[in-house]
Amino acid sequence: MSLFSIADLHLSLSTDKPMDKFGSRWKSHAEKIEKNWRAIVSPADTVVIPGDISWGMSLEESRADLAFIDSLPGKKLIGKGNHDYWWSTMTKMKAFTEAEGFSSIDFLYNNAFVCEDYIVCGTRGWYVEERLQNERDNADYAKIVAREAARLRLSLNEAVSLQGDTPKPILVYLHFPPVFRSFVCRELVDVMHEYAVRNCYFGHIHGVYSVPRTTDFEGISMTMISADFLDFVPMITMPCDY
Repeated sequence: MSLFSIADLHLSLSTDKPMDKFGSRWKSHAEKIEKNWRAIVSPADTVVIPGDISWGMSLEESRADLAFIDSLPGKKLIGKGNHDYWWSTMTKMKAFTEAEGFSSIDFLYNNAFVCEDYIVCGTRGWYVEERLQNERDNADYAKIVAREAARLRLSLNEAVSLQGDTPKPILVYLHFPPVFRSFVCRELVDVMHEYAVRNCYFGHIHGVYSVPRTTDFEGISMTMISADFLDFVPMITMPCDY
């Protein structure tokens, strides 16, 4: 039983949103995901998918994409990305997946899960620097970051409560990178330091293939798991250098 990670599936099985306009690597990417996933993930494994799951604008529009994910081997823990407009309340999403019979899907949102030798938690995060906030929809940087930091803390508190007699490493999954090149979301990094997190995984970044998969920032391993960066192969996940 293994833990895998892959972000940014960007599925559009019932909507017109071709991804190959973002580069040739994206051509027929759903077929690549299915082929690679089935080759390495077993029904006993868990796959964490932190955001940008479906281009559907509602749960109804996302049905085909969620059905596709449910049909793949393993348990899936889905987080929220900036393009997941279909995302709703936990109650509505769980009712929808139950009604549709999507029994292998659960949601990573203000909670945490024990996955083999690790505990998985996380939130969406935030990527726009405060000095640029007025250039993107007049976003209130301070408010959004405070909310995401609070959600990460809720998830980490749940992770701590799941620790047994033998502590397990806590793995944080964010959609947005907390650190990338010159960008640092200080608030989220500080929360991870509070809980002695040593491993963080993120997506969102596309078309950048020459950077290291994992970098160290203040003792935290930051690992990029965007689907196109991984060439649509779910990454076997463990707290180590790659």
